[in-house]
Amino acid sequence: MKDTPLFSVLIANFNNGKYVMDAIESVRNQTYTNWEIILVDDGSVDNSHDLYEQLEQDSRIHIFFNEVNKGCGYTKRRCVELANGEICGFLDSDDVLLPEALEIHVNIHLERQEVSCVFSRYYICDEHLNTIGELRSLHIPAGQTYFSNREYSPEHFASFKRNYYFRTKGIDASLLAAVDQDLYFKLEEVAPIAIIDRFTYKYRLLNNTLSHGENLQKAYYWNLVVRHETCLRRGLEVMEYSYKDFCDCLRDARESGMEFARGQIRLTRSYRLGYAILHPINGLKRVLKISK
Repeated sequence: MKDTPLFSVLIANFNNGKYVMDAIESVRNQTYTNWEIILVDDGSVDNSHDLYEQLEQDSRIHIFFNEVNKGCGYTKRRCVELANGEICGFLDSDDVLLPEALEIHVNIHLERQEVSCVFSRYYICDEHLNTIGELRSLHIPAGQTYFSNREYSPEHFASFKRNYYFRTKGIDASLLAAVDQDLYFKLEEVAPIAIIDRFTYKYRLLNNTLSHGENLQKAYYWNLVVRHETCLRRGLEVMEYSYKDFCDCLRDARESGMEFARGQIRLTRSYRLGYAILHPINGLKRVLKISK
């Protein structure tokens, strides 16, 4: 790998015209300058096409289109196939990179030629990119793998060497979610993963994303599909891995449903009326109990 490898920032966009220019500008503001953007539009019907016209003069930005909406897996796979860089990394079209993100990742890839993928950390932000939390620093205990560790969640920013990607079967084009997990599991199978305790990414927490709000159940489903396929590919015991993952999902769903139900009950007029009547009485009972 040369000293200043080309970094392909991969953006799959579908109806994210409200935010996609923020993502693109965050790449333009990088301290590392040898980059390209590969953006594949997956049949957007919002104002995204109007925004693309503003980018025509920038030779570093390459925009491609799916004829119809094909889904996340197909679009991200196409992003990699169209890339020219020795190093690639996905930037969600509603998120942004911190200014030193590419420089940090390139340095790790140069120092550690043997790794396929590099994980860093991200800030969790509101719609306006105000920080409201941060991702934990991923730790994989000795003797564990990223897959068996079972602490996987979105890992942003993640970058990978393109030559290692082509040693795998590539992203599953049929996936409608869990595409990144599918990629990371496959990369781990051909070379080690590096983890750095540096923040490089701002992740917008929005209600309509693939892994939040109404789409959360779909995200659970596709994650289970990816984990099951990983089990089969690695020759692992299904009942030990993907079945346990399924049980964990059921437990989480039950707990989430119970919390939702309790929350809905508290919003009812009957609950509020009963609380208004009983709360002072219960308070009086506690006072009388203490005075005794």
